[in-house]
Amino acid sequence: MKPYLISLLMGVLAGVVYALLEVRSPAPPVVALLGLLGMLIGEQLVPAFRRKLSGEPLTAAWFRSECVPKITGAPPRDRAAEKTGDKRTPQ
Repeated sequence: MKPYLISLLMGVLAGVVYALLEVRSPAPPVVALLGLLGMLIGEQLVPAFRRKLSGEPLTAAWFRSECVPKITGAPPRDRAAEKTGDKRTPQ
């Protein structure tokens, strides 16, 4: 139930922002897609800030393995299979 309420509240917040920016809702497809991309990128800022605050480095490898799959929707690559030369996809 909690994810549904959070989703509803975030939708209301997005509606308020749309109204303040005078963007009609539903937004034109390009505006809506850019907004979704911004949301995906914004979700990755929190782990990056947490990582930086804890003193861990923000490396390109971390970004590729943690952020890119979440932003693009691509499944994370199986590092163990790469090392052994196994070309099969994980089940």
